[in-house]
Amino acid sequence: MAITLAFDVYGTLVDPHGMADLLREDVGDDAFPVSRLWRQKQLEFSFRRGLMRMYEDFGVVTRQALRNAMATHGHSLAPEREDALMEAYLTLPAFPDAEPVLEEMGRHHPQFAFSNGSYGALEKVLGHNRLRVHLDGLVSVDDIRSFKPDPAVYTHARRATGALDRPLCLISSNGWDVIGARAAGLMAIWVQRDPATVFEDWGLQPTAVIPDLYRLSEVLWNLPEGG
Repeated sequence: MAITLAFDVYGTLVDPHGMADLLREDVGDDAFPVSRLWRQKQLEFSFRRGLMRMYEDFGVVTRQALRNAMATHGHSLAPEREDALMEAYLTLPAFPDAEPVLEEMGRHHPQFAFSNGSYGALEKVLGHNRLRVHLDGLVSVDDIRSFKPDPAVYTHARRATGALDRPLCLISSNGWDVIGARAAGLMAIWVQRDPATVFEDWGLQPTAVIPDLYRLSEVLWNLPEGG
């Protein structure tokens, strides 16, 4: 029975730090520090909203995180520039390995995008990068109005992908996402895009670790179907 694959999007298929070049015209040499804090706060705010049951579309969270990152570094944006950056977020660049690997994996496995992003945002960013055509479908937390790593989100992914009675494997570059999936009983492969990043010791290990998506086929071939 083929393993169903659930690909995280932001950080795994597309690069959130692709915004740094655009930010340079607003903040100069602070571009990468602002971009890094923007991503950090985007995740932190989504975690907190999930715990507080104060759900908002991921785009709202992303905009709030941008404002916080800018203010923390002593910058601000005119409303129209903020809108332009949020629009640009829908065209984040894909990692070079994303399209060829999705094309290859799609010949052998059911595969879905599984993300905190809304359906509209996912359609745009994946379509922009020619990734949507290689996916059998999209799974968004918007359906249940919570965020990863809420266990309910991973249970929803099983239902939405039709993998209730077959193995489901998350593919994610986000260690916290891998831990969340493992805690919920899924297989989870960690894409360690930055070799300096250390996996957090929660007593839950990834099913496998790969440096990039190009190694995915090799790892999947050796996985037991039960995880």
